[in-house]
Amino acid sequence: MSLGPTDLVLCAGTVPQAGFVERCAAAAEAGFTGVSFFLDDLQRARREGRSDADLVAVLRDHGLAVAELDPLIDWMPGAGLGNDASADGEGFFGYREADFHAAAELLGARSINVVLYADRELPIDAVAEGFAGVCDRAREHGLLAHLEFLPWTQVRDLPAALAIVQAAGRDNGGVLLDAWHHFRGGVPDAALEPAARRVFAIQLDDAPTTPEESPVAETLQRRLLPGAGDADLVEMIRRLDAGGCSAPVGVEVFSAELQKLPAREVAQRAADATRAVLAEARG
Repeated sequence: MSLGPTDLVLCAGTVPQAGFVERCAAAAEAGFTGVSFFLDDLQRARREGRSDADLVAVLRDHGLAVAELDPLIDWMPGAGLGNDASADGEGFFGYREADFHAAAELLGARSINVVLYADRELPIDAVAEGFAGVCDRAREHGLLAHLEFLPWTQVRDLPAALAIVQAAGRDNGGVLLDAWHHFRGGVPDAALEPAARRVFAIQLDDAPTTPEESPVAETLQRRLLPGAGDADLVEMIRRLDAGGCSAPVGVEVFSAELQKLPAREVAQRAADATRAVLAEARG
């Protein structure tokens, strides 16, 4: 099952409280056609007694495709953990590229999301070479690879990520555009249209105009549902559509408040909010 711009993806960060089976049920009930996972989600399901065949059957029975596996962090030679890594995200740092490939083959995933954390500034040509290697290895498993920018890292915004992707020169390599990071990065929305064909994945979320002191704490605990903040998500989607972006639309709302609610309720809220933004953007 391929995913395109009319498909909605329930991202792992929106319902981290839900296990594999519960997340798939919540996603299907709310009308999502795709889901994303952290590798911890698979390990949790296995610890709970689910076999790999069980996981594949759950996806099939709910009519769901796996969009991205998220996030691959251990990929860049010479990059340390990163001074801004926090306890909220440290569990993401333990998985290797081969773990992502194995999980992607099992679940039929579309892509791997790649994030650069480093304890020092790295030469851009070296980062591009490293990303090219990720893309080449991903291609062997039929996968796309997309680089996500984070405002507090070296790859801080869309132009920075796009420069690396273009220098890498791999046609299965692109950018993941997270609306929260784009809004906090301060790059004008006009930059989206010329980059749109290299945007391989979209994650919608929202934020107030005034940022918190700690961007990491804010992004991992207090994102808002699409349309509930001050980011112009409608303009973002219009720019991406005008530029020919063919990526599915995910919703990734890390929120301590939403995590207190049942996964089905969160999924429905996320679906309704995202559809409202898309309806306004696309008429």
